[in-house]
Amino acid sequence: MEHVQEYPPPAAPSAYPPLATRVSAIEPEYCYPQPVDLAVVRKVLTITEGNFAVTDINGNIMFKIKGKFFSIHDRRLLTDAAGNPVCTLRPKIMTVHDRWQVFRGESTEEKDLIFTVKQSSMIQLKTKLHVFLATNPKEDVCDFRVEGSWLERSCIIYSGESNTILAQMHKKHNVESVLLGKDKFMVTVYPNVDYAFVVALIAILDGINHDDDE
Repeated sequence: MEHVQEYPPPAAPSAYPPLATRVSAIEPEYCYPQPVDLAVVRKVLTITEGNFAVTDINGNIMFKIKGKFFSIHDRRLLTDAAGNPVCTLRPKIMTVHDRWQVFRGESTEEKDLIFTVKQSSMIQLKTKLHVFLATNPKEDVCDFRVEGSWLERSCIIYSGESNTILAQMHKKHNVESVLLGKDKFMVTVYPNVDYAFVVALIAILDGINHDDDE
């Protein structure tokens, strides 16, 4: 039987500043008091895993992303290791490069909306996304933002318009990734930050940047 841990093992102690308040967009249970390192693997060979899988540093599955070939209407489903739905991601309009919405579980109803992700411009050499919680319908100021280079897997997630870092990605090359054609990179989620929320943002980045070439 596959062992499912309640929490991933924390990253090695480092100089990650603890946030004054817990940042929870999806569920407080996904907030861990220490930094969490997650590995994201695209192009997983077994189709049951979906587009990509997210593991802890020991290789235990934490989340799976099931892509649009599992359903109509170009939706992606984020599930936990046991296959329970965490949230549904979908582009709001015909073009994926404009706006995505994230809902609780498998719902796509407005009452279950958690947050919306919007590209700051249609043509982007560098990645820049603005994230608005459902409790911020005016969208005057973003609640979170994502900046960096998806191509280089070096995006950083910030709180609002501040310089407070919530999570950051870094590329990982190894023999396995070269031989199997996998795209593997690491994500460090800072203490007290909802790591399911971070994974959902990465799934949207993947959807924006790979729909044209799949």
